[in-house]
Amino acid sequence: MNIVINESLRAYIDPLTEEEYAALERSLLDEGCRDALVLWGDLLVDGHNRYAICQKHGIPFRTIQNERFRTMDDVHLWMIDNHLGRRSVSDFQRGVLALRKKEILAARLAAEAEQAAQTAGPDDPPFEPGRQAPPSRPAAVPLRDLSRESLARAARVSSATLGQIEKIRKAAAPALVEAVKSGVISINAAAAVASLPEDKQLAAVAGGKKELREAARQVRIARLPPRPEPEPPPPDATPDQLTIHRLRQQVAELVAERDQLKKKVQQLTIALQEARAEKD
Repeated sequence: MNIVINESLRAYIDPLTEEEYAALERSLLDEGCRDALVLWGDLLVDGHNRYAICQKHGIPFRTIQNERFRTMDDVHLWMIDNHLGRRSVSDFQRGVLALRKKEILAARLAAEAEQAAQTAGPDDPPFEPGRQAPPSRPAAVPLRDLSRESLARAARVSSATLGQIEKIRKAAAPALVEAVKSGVISINAAAAVASLPEDKQLAAVAGGKKELREAARQVRIARLPPRPEPEPPPPDATPDQLTIHRLRQQVAELVAERDQLKKKVQQLTIALQEARAEKD
């Protein structure tokens, strides 16, 4: 049997840790390879680690063909959906996979719109994603599949968390991304640190977990709303107007203090959750 390994395809999903690979190897040696490897023609799509271990130890394995693949994008989407359903995948990994899915679907939607413009007949309605396409056009990608809510549900994370992961992908230095993957820093804290210049991100990573958490805390403090500057009373204000002005200023200061306290409570809650996660 000729099985082809595509290195970019094998690297498309984050590799197993040393502990996970060792556990898989023990399982295959004890129980054999129970799940079939998935092929597209002679290209291996799913089961790279199992295939390597089976080859190393001479363990028999089965293969199955996926007849639905037409393009490499189809392969990538299948791999993404397959891994999103696995419990062992971290929140960050699931978020990254969901965002990759969004990129593929968005590119496919753009291609559909371009093809629709080229093949539209005189009586065809305007191209609208998510609606049934006429026979002369390709099927449209539903817009709901590109919404943050839909992607977050598929990744089993909140919309806010998915937004933070997207920010990390766009702005975080590679070293900071690795810190998130390894669990040194939380997604929430990494998103805050990612707003810093790259040299400050690298300095925080080099300082370890404590320095990363402090950098995230400083970013959050800097985002607190400033206290409003007090406005002077009118020069010709009467005693009653001065009293009203003073009371209004006190109310404004109390509202600003309340808002800052809310932000600080949120930060403390996040810090407590991160500390509990580290203990677990």
